[in-house]
Amino acid sequence: MPYLKTTLLLLYTLYTGILNAAALPSGFVYLTDVVPTIVLDIRYAKTENFIGMPIDGYINPIAITTKEAAIALNHAQADLRRFGFSLKVFDAYRPQRAVDHFVRWAKDLKDVRKQSEYYPQVAKQDLFREDYIASKSGHSRGSTLDVTLVSFDAKGLEQELDMGTHFDYFDPRSWPEYSELTVMQRANRMLLQTVMEKHGFKPYPKEWWHFTLKQEPYPNTYFNFNVE
Repeated sequence: MPYLKTTLLLLYTLYTGILNAAALPSGFVYLTDVVPTIVLDIRYAKTENFIGMPIDGYINPIAITTKEAAIALNHAQADLRRFGFSLKVFDAYRPQRAVDHFVRWAKDLKDVRKQSEYYPQVAKQDLFREDYIASKSGHSRGSTLDVTLVSFDAKGLEQELDMGTHFDYFDPRSWPEYSELTVMQRANRMLLQTVMEKHGFKPYPKEWWHFTLKQEPYPNTYFNFNVE
């Protein structure tokens, strides 16, 4: 009987996995299916983000990418794990409806509840002009990710490496080449960028956390299915 229960549980798990995979468009995968050791902190499914509420289209705090991006990330993760580090993902595929949510929020100049935390030096009306908010995002093509690095203490608890700013901090301090940082902060950014570039990703000049697969499979297609 225990053997039968174990077999049925395994079959159910496999069947559920097949159903979940089938729900994604062709060419997309759940990132943790390919990179099971990667750490997720999907901010737009939570209130801990620059808007202060879950974002449209983020039903579950999971990461979805194209198969090509996931495979490249798996190679990057393997390099990092050899030295006790891991990638931590803040955002991956982003539906167009989420980008539309960002645009609506940016046009509401009265809503500045998160300004002191995320954009203290930028007037909200300038977020478009400064390219922090746009009507289209590479994330919606499925091969762009927002990531950082974490290490683990003796108890296995994760600790983010100090990158000089937190994720989604709209300020020149977040530019990858910003020089007025400590030696350790610059070294941490360099490590992240070096590993990501080695495995086929290119950085974005205004966000140290933002990387796009150079050979992305859908360079001109913006998807709008939910993250679930």
